[in-house]
Amino acid sequence: MKPVRLPAAATLALPRWALFALGLLYILPGLLGRDPWKNDDAASFGIMWTMAQGGWQDWLWPNIAGLSMPDEGPLAFWLGALGIKLFGWLLGDLTGARLATIGVFVGGALSVWYTAFHLGRRNDAQPLRLAFGGQPEPDDFGRTLADAAVLIYLGCLGLLKHSHENTAEALQVAVLAYLLYRAVRYVELPSPGNVGLIGLALGGLTLARGWPTPLALTAALFLCTQFLRLPALRTLRDLGLALALATLITLLWLLPGEYLRPFHQSPLQAWMAWNATQLGWPSLLSLKFFYRVGMWFFWPAWPFAAWAVYAWRRQHHVLHIVVPLSFVIMLVLLALFHPNPEQGQLLPLLPPLAVMAAFGLLTMKRGAINAIDWFSVMVLTAGAAVLWLFWFATLTGWPAQLAKNALKLVPGFKPELDLLTFFVAACATAGWIALVHWRISRQPAVLWRAVVLSSGGLILIWVLSMTLFLPELNYSKSYASVAVQIEARLPPGTACLETNVGPAQRASFAYYGRLPFTGVEGGRCNVLLLQDSPSVNDNKEIPPQMRGKQWLKLWEGRRPSDAGERFRLYRRAD
Repeated sequence: MKPVRLPAAATLALPRWALFALGLLYILPGLLGRDPWKNDDAASFGIMWTMAQGGWQDWLWPNIAGLSMPDEGPLAFWLGALGIKLFGWLLGDLTGARLATIGVFVGGALSVWYTAFHLGRRNDAQPLRLAFGGQPEPDDFGRTLADAAVLIYLGCLGLLKHSHENTAEALQVAVLAYLLYRAVRYVELPSPGNVGLIGLALGGLTLARGWPTPLALTAALFLCTQFLRLPALRTLRDLGLALALATLITLLWLLPGEYLRPFHQSPLQAWMAWNATQLGWPSLLSLKFFYRVGMWFFWPAWPFAAWAVYAWRRQHHVLHIVVPLSFVIMLVLLALFHPNPEQGQLLPLLPPLAVMAAFGLLTMKRGAINAIDWFSVMVLTAGAAVLWLFWFATLTGWPAQLAKNALKLVPGFKPELDLLTFFVAACATAGWIALVHWRISRQPAVLWRAVVLSSGGLILIWVLSMTLFLPELNYSKSYASVAVQIEARLPPGTACLETNVGPAQRASFAYYGRLPFTGVEGGRCNVLLLQDSPSVNDNKEIPPQMRGKQWLKLWEGRRPSDAGERFRLYRRAD
């Protein structure tokens, strides 16, 4: 017997304007007005900016102002560079690149919605018919499930930060969501069109972050079809054609790179070498990382998804569990087999988990749903109140201890009141209060009531962080001020600059300071920029050719918030 029994009143769809508004509130804060920070976001933007400012070699051999970065694949950087080319003149290079990030996020969220919608319309997912009628129509049921899946997807803690970065990981999770959708459509209808679109998605995944993930998901899809008793030979033929198309798409980058050899180097060799480093043997380290980080990274999707597997355990061969579960199992294995565990390896799990979680939500008891609601209201409201209190303390100095603790993290920073950001934060807070009041006063029976508070509260915390505290975060994490200082101290007529700075620093210095770093092929320069730690001896940290009496120091500085990082500018004496 199916574990779902719902009246039509429980499947009222979330108003389209409300879902659209939540999506805008989710993605726009953190993209507008934020500097590239000290992480992969700045490094990825540096590749995009270098492509947009450079020539054909930069498009075939990704690099950050001369620092080679051909590892993952160029697709995410091509999209960002196109955004700069098309819109940079109007919106600025940084915002132009982030338009691609917005498009990637929208594509991923839509893919999750349509995946859940199509699965929810199927007969094997429909709730039991009620004795006197009143059960929901298939389309209404599918739309409600789709809304719940998107709300769970937006509420996942692991997606929040990564979806606002110009990185290949953000593109990978969106393309994987589309692959999940195409896999569902293929199982429903194994047509040539669906095979071609699966191949397109596999090619996009390969150009985004290498071949291990698309190859593993192809195997997962084949095993899934066999469990669902689709013809094996036909499935092998179709998936072989999809892989062939994905290979052709990948060769659109690799063949020109191999033939033209940008900067006298082959992207194929570097890319294949990086792919080989993505697979290893499972270790205790990877297992501990998965459970320690995954507990919060996949919240709140994983409890609902686990419950879905349990609740539907007696319904054999149901598409809405088999397809996303096969993706989840294969992606978990990929994460465990990764020799260097990182959060980027967990991101692809979010779309299939969100879809499964929507079906787990169907069977949750009212008491469990109310418990989740109250937990969301108390924790997220308390978090928002703490943020407002710290913001007030930094502006007024009261309470004194809170102001001291907050400003200690950004020494030298002087807070100022920005009326526009204050207005946005106040409106978001008022919207949260109205949402909580609606939930408590009306006691709605709709299915998505259990996750709308979780998603809305998380979006509120993000909006407050990216409005009230954005100046402090930029001051603490951006290299813009250091870039301006270095630019001002460069000797006149400096043609090139040798350096050992990392990718994020190099990108920020090239963009904000227009520093003329050496190209991919290197060269001898008369100016040197060093990055090191004051607590480490130069002989242990600085290469021999970058130290010695032949270098005269011109400037030394650092970000005020980071005492463990130092930059020094030198001129060659001879």
